[in-house]
Amino acid sequence: MTTDSGQPNPVDYEDPEMDAADMSGEDADSAAVDRLRERALAEAMRIAEALVFASAEPVAENVIAEKLPRESDVADVMSRLERAYSTRGVNLVRVAGAWAFRTAADLSFLIRQEQTEVRKLSRAGLEVMAIIAYHQPVTRAEIEEIRGVATSKGTLDVLLETGWVRMRGRRRTPGRPVTYGTTNDFLDHFGLEELRDLPGMDELKGAGLLSNRIPANFSMPQPPANDDLSDEEDPITQMDLEELGLLSPMGEEE
Repeated sequence: MTTDSGQPNPVDYEDPEMDAADMSGEDADSAAVDRLRERALAEAMRIAEALVFASAEPVAENVIAEKLPRESDVADVMSRLERAYSTRGVNLVRVAGAWAFRTAADLSFLIRQEQTEVRKLSRAGLEVMAIIAYHQPVTRAEIEEIRGVATSKGTLDVLLETGWVRMRGRRRTPGRPVTYGTTNDFLDHFGLEELRDLPGMDELKGAGLLSNRIPANFSMPQPPANDDLSDEEDPITQMDLEELGLLSPMGEEE
């Protein structure tokens, strides 16, 4: 079975001809129902495949569910598609509750992307990025306390410009400091489904990113399960954005 473009479908279902004379009426009805279910599943997979393929951004699972035929099990549909693409040149991957096609990891070296400007994060930027990823929600003062040195506004600005860091909210403490956290773009860039997929202490040691002589009482913070606001945070409002200089009084971004 092929698509209109001549490419094979991810999953082909057999539709054998059955001799009704060799089957009881109940068996024939059951076989017919099974064939209808297989066809409905195949159609749901084609729809989901098209939605993800046509989108430049990862597609949320609830958005896919809205487009599928009634009574379709979106989790089952996406799981089958994920398995169907697992051995291909592109893989279907889950990113923060959304789905996207990505080049297979073992073939990524074949893809070269030319850019007019390549900006590398400074050591300070990498340190701040790591602190935000593992300690979020975290304020600038808390970042400085962990690093032991002052953090320039420029470092945070660069991270905000990459789209990997965002202002989450404001801490319910005196001064109402802004809290920072990571974005879905951060998860997508580093191939993470959720924050809990961040490497742990053993993985970081194995990669040579942690010294073997770290203090005995050192422990890795456990990243949150999601990016929902905590009980100690208030959401960022338009007034907050104006106060921070991110919006003009008319509500337009600076």
